[in-house]
Amino acid sequence: MKATVYKGNKTFSVIEKEIEQPVKGEVRIKVAYSGVCGTDVHIYHGMMDKRVKMPLTIGHEMSGTIDAIGEGVTGYSMGDKVVVRPLDDRGVKPSDKGFNHICEDLKFIGIDSPGSMQQYWNVPAFTLHKLKSETDLKLAALVEPLSVAVHDVRMSGLQAGETAVVLGGGPIGLLVAMVAKEAGAQVIVSEVNEKRIAKAKELGLNAVNPTKLDLIEYVKEQTEGRRADVVFEVAGVQPALDVMTEVAGIRGRIVMVAIHGQKKEIDLFKFFWKELKLIGARVYEKEDYEKAITLVTANKLPFTQMITDVQPLSNIQKVFEGIDNNPDGMKVLMNCQL
Repeated sequence: MKATVYKGNKTFSVIEKEIEQPVKGEVRIKVAYSGVCGTDVHIYHGMMDKRVKMPLTIGHEMSGTIDAIGEGVTGYSMGDKVVVRPLDDRGVKPSDKGFNHICEDLKFIGIDSPGSMQQYWNVPAFTLHKLKSETDLKLAALVEPLSVAVHDVRMSGLQAGETAVVLGGGPIGLLVAMVAKEAGAQVIVSEVNEKRIAKAKELGLNAVNPTKLDLIEYVKEQTEGRRADVVFEVAGVQPALDVMTEVAGIRGRIVMVAIHGQKKEIDLFKFFWKELKLIGARVYEKEDYEKAITLVTANKLPFTQMITDVQPLSNIQKVFEGIDNNPDGMKVLMNCQL
């Protein structure tokens, strides 16, 4: 079989290796597509070299079919279409209070252990979610990032008729906006990249550039002065942190989606003055995956337009170099059988 490995120094290799039989409790998946995530790009840039044990096959956004079933695995059949929820929570403790998806000893498959950017992939059966036979495997590769968006919106408590402002129009930001709109919210996307603004509009979203208009005044105009009920901070930059407390209305909820590796300045006075809530949202739970699968299977949202490119697995080095040279892109998929 063909597999890719990250070797450090912005270098991937394509190798040949033996197909392995699944051990007890595992299944082997014939991987159809594997999406390139922002975290994968961080790995490529060497930002996670202290965590990633090289050489490592990375990747966690995927779809495929069951190719072999290990001892003790029930409920699955050969050829079943599946996706993997790449959270290994076998280190869960009572102190984690039942929140296994963010347990202290959580291992992320595709970062802390081998991932999906290979032709065949052995995974624990407890990570699987079964798809319907009619599900498009190309779109199913979006289930993992879509589950992030579903989780973010669920954590926000967003209700139909409310206004949501999404700060950041990258892949996750636009998926959050799509899920929020599907839930019945009025959605405003704030993004500085004109090509991403155009993509948002192509997806049927209201998107504006905060460097070309006053975002606070715009949100007030769109809400008769009430401002936003929910703000999703997805950009991960200081200007977004500065404006999130301004566009939020009284008793608004701010969901922290972006990852901030260092301490940042936030206007805490606004939390007191408007009785705001700050909500952390990390990865996803089983119900978020099932909701995302339902959305993808129904295919009523323009998911196809989120896919920028599909490339053969053998082109992995060029794919990551291309992402560096084309930051405007949305989602690149690897065809793992080519």
